[in-house]
Amino acid sequence: MKEDFLIKIETWHKPDLGTQENDYKAEEDPAKFKSIKTGRGPLGPNWKQELVNQKDCPYMCAYKLVTVKFKWWGLQNKVENFIHKQERRLFTNFHRQLFCWLDKWVDLTMDDIRRMEEETKRQLDEMRQKDPVKGMTADD
Repeated sequence: MKEDFLIKIETWHKPDLGTQENDYKAEEDPAKFKSIKTGRGPLGPNWKQELVNQKDCPYMCAYKLVTVKFKWWGLQNKVENFIHKQERRLFTNFHRQLFCWLDKWVDLTMDDIRRMEEETKRQLDEMRQKDPVKGMTADD
């Protein structure tokens, strides 16, 4: 199956206001979150139009190109469609969480971020060696 299966994810972060559907979790709802540190939020129904008029507020859009190749006759379309659906859900949830966790990361320096990356890498390497597989499931 080696060359008959591929998932490739490419990301572009752009300074614009792209559109995405939301996979709802109340505790990670940008319509309810208000940043204590920056005053940003909650996001109302017209937040994209309002943001265009706020010249002092930074913004960007993350565009994801997900390429899936699954070459098994009879299963190809079902598996590829399933993977695309899960990737969209994964990224939508991630970006929703990122906004709602703004106060946790807005003051970090690049040195702070690099330290966190190294610590996360160490923890993940450790987990890969001794723990069972973890993560999102299709039933979530």
